[in-house]
Amino acid sequence: MTVAGFSVIVFLGSTAAGFLGALSGLGGGVVVVPLLTLLLGVDIHYAAGAALISVIATSSGAAAAYVREGYSNLRIGMLLEVATTLGAVGGATLATHVGASGIAIVFGLVLLGSAALSMRRHVEQQGLGPTDRLATRLRLDGSYPGPGGPQRYRARRVPAAASLMALAGILSGLLGIGSGAVKVLALDAAMGLPFKVSTTTSNFMIGVTAAASAGVYLRRGYIDPGLAMPVMLGVLLGSLAGARALSRLTSGVLRAVFAVLIAALGIEMIASGLGGRI
Repeated sequence: MTVAGFSVIVFLGSTAAGFLGALSGLGGGVVVVPLLTLLLGVDIHYAAGAALISVIATSSGAAAAYVREGYSNLRIGMLLEVATTLGAVGGATLATHVGASGIAIVFGLVLLGSAALSMRRHVEQQGLGPTDRLATRLRLDGSYPGPGGPQRYRARRVPAAASLMALAGILSGLLGIGSGAVKVLALDAAMGLPFKVSTTTSNFMIGVTAAASAGVYLRRGYIDPGLAMPVMLGVLLGSLAGARALSRLTSGVLRAVFAVLIAALGIEMIASGLGGRI
């Protein structure tokens, strides 16, 4: 296969990954890394490095829009970014010392967990939650635009959220994904934030987390521009198309289809890791 042909295949596959990632809210990294490793035989370290570059690109534009519209909570994002960035650097450093098969097995387990989380029914937070002394002292409570004007909310359980964010950072650095599912879980379930605030704040944090991980991958030589460029462009294009198609598709069907796809990829990644095929 020629270099041009390989780049076209990577671009088309990454576009599909970005499209599916946008529909699910989990990002394209959870699809593009298995695509590169299982179907195209790319070393998982280089696949993770390319995926991290795509995560930085896709999150930056959306994050700016969400901040401008008043949905993202910058104080919470910057506070918890300390934990997730430290985790990301640790995870990326760990990735350089772990074999490809071990990373594949962990990735498969994360995919299975993401499939379960994508099917989880979300219950929107209603009204103001209980006051949290630490969150109040750190001034983490806020508001977001609603149909009837600004909707106020309270944050809580900051230490629990920080612990989950550290885990999200480790997974991001180790596997080359945005770990959006874990971040949203920390903000939504642990801190009790409204879902729109959780997803937009998570998106704001993902790019910073990926940038911290990418620095370690770049220093170790695991970011190949020839691979990262078509992956980044494809995921970016697919994410834009997925965001536009989201409003016209049934969310329940989307969650089911995506969960099956992710579970299948997870099982294959585990099997390939255990069988030494990666």
